[in-house]
Amino acid sequence: MAIIDLVMPKLGESIMEATILKWHKKPGDQVKMDETVLDIATDKVDSEVPSTAEGVIEEILFKVNDVVPVGAVIAKVKTGAAEPARPYSPPPTQPQAQVKESRNEPAYHNGNAKPSSNGNRFYSPLVLNIAASEGVSMSELETIPGTGNEGRVTKKDILEYVSRKKSGRAQVHTGSPQVERQQESLEIERPSNLPTTYTGNVEIIEMDRMRKLIAKHMVESKHTSAHVTSFTEADVTNMVIWREKIKKEFEKRENEKITFTPLFIEAIIRCIKKYPWLNSSIDGDKLIVKKDINIGMATALPSGNLIVPVIRNAEQLNLVGLTKQVNALANAARSNKLRPDDTQGGTFTVTNVGSFGSLMGTPIINQPQVAILAVGAIKKRPVVIETDQGDSIAIRHMMFLSLSYDHRIIDGALGATFLNAVAKEFENFNGNREL
Repeated sequence: MAIIDLVMPKLGESIMEATILKWHKKPGDQVKMDETVLDIATDKVDSEVPSTAEGVIEEILFKVNDVVPVGAVIAKVKTGAAEPARPYSPPPTQPQAQVKESRNEPAYHNGNAKPSSNGNRFYSPLVLNIAASEGVSMSELETIPGTGNEGRVTKKDILEYVSRKKSGRAQVHTGSPQVERQQESLEIERPSNLPTTYTGNVEIIEMDRMRKLIAKHMVESKHTSAHVTSFTEADVTNMVIWREKIKKEFEKRENEKITFTPLFIEAIIRCIKKYPWLNSSIDGDKLIVKKDINIGMATALPSGNLIVPVIRNAEQLNLVGLTKQVNALANAARSNKLRPDDTQGGTFTVTNVGSFGSLMGTPIINQPQVAILAVGAIKKRPVVIETDQGDSIAIRHMMFLSLSYDHRIIDGALGATFLNAVAKEFENFNGNREL
């Protein structure tokens, strides 16, 4: 008999912890290799944690709504056991990985310390995001009793506080000017004249968690980057005809449907290689040019919200590889199967505003990137064709492109040059290329 530790998996480069949403197993239950044991949430996505061993759940070390650091043991699995594990009783405070507190790492300790009010109390990113979305100030957070380790405020604690606050059952505290200034970095800006009462025939709908996060990120992006948007149009007739010609054969051979998205990404990658500053980020007064090209593809969810899964090292993939990655990430997003790491590390984003019929758009930059490209709907239009024999009018498949870029580092000349290079790549698509 052996006891295997089930640990909180690494969830992404910048994700240090996750909140437990639901346990699918309890002590004494049989579990198979790769079978889902629990659901977790980060400030990006919700995901499942599979078992890394086959056997019987011996012990569960954390409860629903606990915030758990990456690498901490969350359960124990007895392998090679035919009999049920011993009856489970809630454990005392469990030892966790001790992480020294620094500017970049949270500290995790044991015990049941009372909430502190000196401004040094630790709050998880999930709790801070909920606070920002709900307009809960730092001074209010300091007054919320925590039920987590060391008296930390859990997701459940803050949601209960928000519910009481909305119903008028929670006393709202205001803190010192210094504490209130700290909250400026958390709150979604709201107009000062926002009414508290509504007249007429209205329906009041509470934003869901993801919509609140999107709202916060969009406002932060506008406050961070000096947005400029340039426009152009492209004749994508060759691309349309080629795709129509090969799509059945492609699906039969690769068992994948080919959309326009991988064709667009393939062309964009070639242009990023020519103009690498578009694949960068800004750190103070430094430009960080990324050598890897990780393409984010904005994807609409059934709820109407938007998420941006990332194709990592897209420059290393051929058209078939890009197609498989695009389809896999889109399907995972629509079925809520994205892993936290799937949305991390993007260096340039593409959004298809044409998928819903829009001709063009002015997309908001996905921080910390410096540019985002929007492709519009493909429409047949009469256009002038210039040839050596003279001009003529023909029906062509046309599409508008728009590029929003950070004017702090990308001037109009570079932005427009890159955008026109992408349009030329679309127009010069080889309609005779082989699969």
